[in-house]
Amino acid sequence: MRLLLALLVALLAALQYKLWFDDGGLRDVWELERSLAARMQENARLRERNRALAAEVEDLKTGLEAYEERARLEMGMIGEGETFFRVVEPEAKREAAEGGSASGETGE
Repeated sequence: MRLLLALLVALLAALQYKLWFDDGGLRDVWELERSLAARMQENARLRERNRALAAEVEDLKTGLEAYEERARLEMGMIGEGETFFRVVEPEAKREAAEGGSASGETGE
């Protein structure tokens, strides 16, 4: 009877070891669940980026507003009937911003 009990305890211990630590055990399941959660977050982020890109493509296909906005921002263009104003800093402010390098100082 004791031998049978010892055999059953040993079998239970071996099965518990396989359950907790062996390949495909609970540790691997938890790691896969963490990996799955990370992938789902990444997929949600990429889905949102794709949605924004699709909206931009649709905007570029259907309207001129997107073209005008890009021309203004990226190329500095202005539209017909618009007035362009250029703000120029005074010379003293510009030299101070450049750190005195325009005045010929070498720093030696």
